[in-house]
Amino acid sequence: MDLTPAIPADRQVIDGYGDGGFRIAKTRHDGAVIVTALKASAWAPKTVDELDAAAAQAVVDAVGGEAEVLLFGAGARLVPPPKAFASALRDAGLRIEPMDTGAACRTYNVLLSEDRRVAAALLPVADA
Repeated sequence: MDLTPAIPADRQVIDGYGDGGFRIAKTRHDGAVIVTALKASAWAPKTVDELDAAAAQAVVDAVGGEAEVLLFGAGARLVPPPKAFASALRDAGLRIEPMDTGAACRTYNVLLSEDRRVAAALLPVADA
């Protein structure tokens, strides 16, 4: 019995993370990324301290109504995002769920396999 979730080939599955970047749909992305079911985009912040209004607007622009839930991967460990950043996302209609980057990657893939409207904004980790 095959227990692997069936995810359409055109979806942006997170294949791996670590070493300062991500492997998404078999493509390497260095640094932070914003991932939706249909695309993966580079994201400027390197740390939680760099999350500001511009970082929130970049997420809103990249997600573009594709998602209702935004998984926020804060890096190697869970660090709550700044209140202004989270508020800007909520004001744009996104429900933000902060977690460490590894948990955000795994949760994103599960929700994607369930055909949920999910996106992820992920800060990189050095090692996974």
